[in-house]
Amino acid sequence: MPAFVDEAQIHVKAGDGGAGAVSFRREAHVDRGGPDGGDGGRGGDVWLVASTNQSSLLGFRDHPHRRAGNGGHGSGKKKHGARGAELEVPVPVGTRVLRRDGTVLADLALAGARWLAAEGGRGGRGNARFLTNRRRAPSFAEQGEVGHEEWYDLELALVADVALVGMPNAGKSTLISRVSAARPKIADYPFTTLEPNLGVVRVDDATDFTVADVPGLVEGAADGKGLGHRFLRHITRARVLVVLLDLGPSAPLPPGEQRRVLLAELGRYQPALLERPRLEVGSKADVADEGRATRGVGSPPLDLELSAVTGDGVAALVGRLAAMVDEARRSEPVPEGEVVVHRPQPEGITVERLPDGTFVVSGTAVERAVALSDLTAEDAADYVQHRLRSLGVDRALARAGARDGVEVRIGDLAFTWYRDQPELTGEARRRSR
Repeated sequence: MPAFVDEAQIHVKAGDGGAGAVSFRREAHVDRGGPDGGDGGRGGDVWLVASTNQSSLLGFRDHPHRRAGNGGHGSGKKKHGARGAELEVPVPVGTRVLRRDGTVLADLALAGARWLAAEGGRGGRGNARFLTNRRRAPSFAEQGEVGHEEWYDLELALVADVALVGMPNAGKSTLISRVSAARPKIADYPFTTLEPNLGVVRVDDATDFTVADVPGLVEGAADGKGLGHRFLRHITRARVLVVLLDLGPSAPLPPGEQRRVLLAELGRYQPALLERPRLEVGSKADVADEGRATRGVGSPPLDLELSAVTGDGVAALVGRLAAMVDEARRSEPVPEGEVVVHRPQPEGITVERLPDGTFVVSGTAVERAVALSDLTAEDAADYVQHRLRSLGVDRALARAGARDGVEVRIGDLAFTWYRDQPELTGEARRRSR
């Protein structure tokens, strides 16, 4: 049986944009046909899509890399390159996407929710795009942009209507096997369940709900003790909580103490969980009298008592839960549209001075301006100088303290900067495909 994996990493690589073409029209009886190089195609994007066909992150454990297609190169007769193939990566509903520093970028809690994990690089413009009244035969074109590439952490928090919360060996697995088709491992020792189990409870032809059996909590779970944070997050999405208290003689603590520990850990992990609708249910009612006699204590006031072994009280529990889930569903706001993620794109120009006195200029617009196919051509150098000046690179360098004759780097291009006119000494980036 495949293992349940709720933590994984993924490496996404969007497609690179195709290069623009340098081409001139060559036909009989057409004198000086002019430039007709086409644009390169845009690289494909990588999307993460929440799918009900995925139940865990197992597929990313040994194979974390996902890559979209590259854009095609432009060609003569103004033919544009094909766009790179887009890649949709299915992930389980309830998957959270995090940066390596723990910042949450997206929460795919709804089936069909999509998140743009890596954006494809823009295709380069062909030389036909650089035709002007002064530049009648441009001999250069743009290179395509490199697609976005990054590592992300993935965490899965099960999406269930009901979460069963209890101490180890409280009877959660037996209960879920009784009310649904789930078949978790069941034994009479603590921590039998080492991974969450999800079952569907069908009340009638029109009513059903999902139940999650979460591995047992112990005191200190909110601090990571026992199975700790790894499984507490599977409770956070549940609409209704069932706090299962062991009434049997082998319970590690009296029922009242179990209740105190469980609610305290839920509150420490996420205080809002204590405001969630919940039922406090005594389990193992078939041996409850023996347990009370052994301990000499009574149980706290309970909403229900049941025995998953004999079936007593199970139907009443299912009926109560169905009503509570229905009410919780009705009170929830209707989700609108796809997942929205605020990920500001860097804008403007950044100038950094290195210890050796070199100035490094960065920014999407300036790096795009120097990504040409042939910077040794005179018309290409003129274009770059004019473009950088119009973007404010000269002013930014002057404010940063640059003096005439210093070396400036933009991407893979290096040049000697003078306030009046920079002298380009580098070559455009060339990328193997």
